[in-house]
Amino acid sequence: MRTNSDTAIADGQVTLPENVDLHARPAANFVRTAMRFSANVSVAVGEREVDAKSLLSILALGAKRGTSLRLRASGEDAAAAIAALTATVAALRE
Repeated sequence: MRTNSDTAIADGQVTLPENVDLHARPAANFVRTAMRFSANVSVAVGEREVDAKSLLSILALGAKRGTSLRLRASGEDAAAAIAALTATVAALRE
């Protein structure tokens, strides 16, 4: 994880577990976690970057098992948001 204290930006990278696609239930868990924070949070797969607080946007990424997700947050709780989302992805179950 990288943080920039001047602009309250944090980013990180996490890989979906080998037994989890980011379909409805895991995506909903991800979005619920993102919504706990006031920071603006985005997630990217390849060239596509979407709002991490939008279930439809997360589903539209079509992220499959083993996919690397790039996370970015800006706001006063940006670092906490990235840490929580990283932990949420690591704990996802099919």
